[in-house]
Amino acid sequence: MGYSGFKVFWEGLRGNTGWKPVWRDPAPKPHYDVIIIGGGGHGLTTAYYLAKNHGITNVAVLERGYLGGGNVGRNTTIVRANYLLPGNSEFYSHSLKLWEGMEQELNYNTMMSQRGVLNLAHSDGQMDAFARRGNQMLIQGDDAELLDADGVRAHAPFLNFKSQRFPIRGGLLHRRGGTARHDAVAWGYARGADRMGVDLIQNCEVTGFRIENGKVRGVETSRGYIGAGKVGMAVAGRTGQVAAMAGLRLPIESHVLQAFVSEGLKPIIPGVVTFGMGHFYISQSDKGGLVFGGDLDFYNSYAARGNLPMLEHVMEAGMAMVPMIGNARMLRGWGGIMDMSMDGSPIIDRTPIDGLFLNGGWCYGGFKATPGSGWCFAHLLATGEYHKAATRFRLNRFETGHVLDEEGTGARPNKH
Repeated sequence: MGYSGFKVFWEGLRGNTGWKPVWRDPAPKPHYDVIIIGGGGHGLTTAYYLAKNHGITNVAVLERGYLGGGNVGRNTTIVRANYLLPGNSEFYSHSLKLWEGMEQELNYNTMMSQRGVLNLAHSDGQMDAFARRGNQMLIQGDDAELLDADGVRAHAPFLNFKSQRFPIRGGLLHRRGGTARHDAVAWGYARGADRMGVDLIQNCEVTGFRIENGKVRGVETSRGYIGAGKVGMAVAGRTGQVAAMAGLRLPIESHVLQAFVSEGLKPIIPGVVTFGMGHFYISQSDKGGLVFGGDLDFYNSYAARGNLPMLEHVMEAGMAMVPMIGNARMLRGWGGIMDMSMDGSPIIDRTPIDGLFLNGGWCYGGFKATPGSGWCFAHLLATGEYHKAATRFRLNRFETGHVLDEEGTGARPNKH
């Protein structure tokens, strides 16, 4: 089934009675060439690109709940490629290009909106750091504009320019950045993978691995044993738990990250704006709600909810940067389980078990990495080779010391 403006209009006239399920609900087969554990953004894109790029369609995506019910639906929907370090910069640049062609490729409206990402600077040191970052982005082939205070005022006049404590010196503007509808991204890739023959199996929890002579043979699930030639883990905040079933202890911890949305308002904020003196970021959804978030709750947890002190911290930062939001009512908040690697950068690699592969440790970068992650993980699963955009995301970098500590936002390890 294709989508078009005429189809939407016609279904509106007939009470939307003509829509049909857009992917199958198959029973598991006894054996697959590849099993992907995790029916979120990264798992679905991996399955899609295995089929599209490599012709591997005997693939199953196993999701213990419903597709898109995890972190892909629990984030602040930000898309960007404003990274500094080699390894991260080329990967997120590659991912942004996939974002820009996503809707046409999938024939699905993911509400990709490139309204820009503005990072505020409040000191001369921050301006110097943004100049360096912007130059790296330009070298990488992406866009970046270093704005002075007047340039920021012209772009975002609603900010607090009177603050003596946090004066706005300027900012780095990444115009190709923006937001997308997180649920629609999952649905679009699920539909695309299903149409190429991938089995999307919901309510199928993986409970263990069958490993013989150091090689994975399949997975034990709540719906029985399923054999596989290769198995890929793409389970976000559950990475440590799933890997432990295979006897692996990874350099990853799980933390809670909260996000919030206000009541619907008329358009007031163009794109995404981030605070330079605290971990706060804000944008406005297509429905008018102000979507904002902050820092981790800084304790290990698998609960998809947060605590009140971090809520207070986020609100204080928001009021310091954009005082006018104090007139809006907060509608709701939620939490996502973040798989935090020790250096704040992801892992796309083999594991020590033959045939078992890992995609995890995405920290704050999971949603914006969605298409690039699937593209590179599928390449590794299909060819055994690392994609050129993800060669630095090796698991052994924590042993060799070749870490990618982009912003000092890795986990706070305890007794590692």
